[in-house]
Amino acid sequence: MNHSVFDVLIVGGGMAGASLAIALKNSQLKIGLIEAKSLKTDSQPSYDDRGIALSYGSQRIFETMGIWSQIAQHASPIQHIHVSERGRFGVTRLSAEQENVPALGQVITARYLGQALNRQLQQLDNLTLFCPRTVSTVVAETEHVQVTLDNDDTLTAKLIVAADGRESTIRHCLKLGAWEQDYNQVAVTANISTDKPHLGWAYERFTTSGPMALLPMTDKRSSLVWTVKGGEHKALLAMSEQEFLKQLQREFGYRAGRFTRVGQRNSHPLILMQADMPVQPRIVFIGNAAHSLHPIAGQGFNLGLRDVAVLAEHLFNSKDSGDAELLKNYQDQRQQDQDQVVKSTDQLVKLFSNDIPVLGHIRGAGLTFVDAMPVMKHWLATKSMGLAQAQPKLARGVPLT
Repeated sequence: MNHSVFDVLIVGGGMAGASLAIALKNSQLKIGLIEAKSLKTDSQPSYDDRGIALSYGSQRIFETMGIWSQIAQHASPIQHIHVSERGRFGVTRLSAEQENVPALGQVITARYLGQALNRQLQQLDNLTLFCPRTVSTVVAETEHVQVTLDNDDTLTAKLIVAADGRESTIRHCLKLGAWEQDYNQVAVTANISTDKPHLGWAYERFTTSGPMALLPMTDKRSSLVWTVKGGEHKALLAMSEQEFLKQLQREFGYRAGRFTRVGQRNSHPLILMQADMPVQPRIVFIGNAAHSLHPIAGQGFNLGLRDVAVLAEHLFNSKDSGDAELLKNYQDQRQQDQDQVVKSTDQLVKLFSNDIPVLGHIRGAGLTFVDAMPVMKHWLATKSMGLAQAQPKLARGVPLT
């Protein structure tokens, strides 16, 4: 049995946990990272072929961290966003040109993003990796937290950062609660090919079965996120390729062209989760361990990356990484953004997930109103790009030193 001591111990090597370790690479902090899966495999649950929509703000964070060049070669820019509802009037269009930015966001598969992050992790001098390893017990003391691994090794840290997903092991070990809301919806995801180039267009299409997002990807593909009512996903997964494409075409229409091919289909139940107390003495929850969102607005990982950027800024030059005032300042800086994104995403789901006729007319009128008002379009674009709140140093292009 071995014992090691760290300033910061990150539990979870997915996108949020790995990003935090990389953000702290030039600090004097001694960092440990525990991950259940080997970094040499593609089996990490968050590193599959789903398309990840990175907001413009998230792109700037990765640029300042010095790893965007490794991500960019596999990313496809979003130049335009088209929001509409099937069978009703009204549309809102956003464009990078109008917002005077190179792109509203970028789309990359979780697999490519994960590979880029993993390569960086293995080059960090101040990082010790424990993988594949899982946490068995957590004991929080006044001056530190002690963690026991599945091989009986013990690790002590001034701060534990739980980045271990919606079913957080750390949260369960500490018997902490979380607020959850099951939407009784399932997201069916796949990569789609069309008979014409996407030209950087992203689509958010609201249908009777649920919201549907189509995001531009490399190799003339698009990433599909199709939300359906619980149970309906089974038929979509069981269909032949041609049956699936026909059903998709019927629901989406022909604005993006004719759908010609579909890749592997997967499904994910949609549950809103917000940890009751994401900041504890010497413990902080980030990313999906703190808040897990519906994908309707594509804000989940972007919200988690802002957690990373702000936490890294507070930790970078800290003498005691688990200091109570440091964690309070972090929470004060993040609380409003987290609460607003969770609330607005939930309201958006409820507004567009019903068939009440009068609400349909209101939705159509609202889309038309926003499209006709430059101020409203700019406000919506700013929120979509992750620029609606005060920006941490990494998002402003200021390196942590």
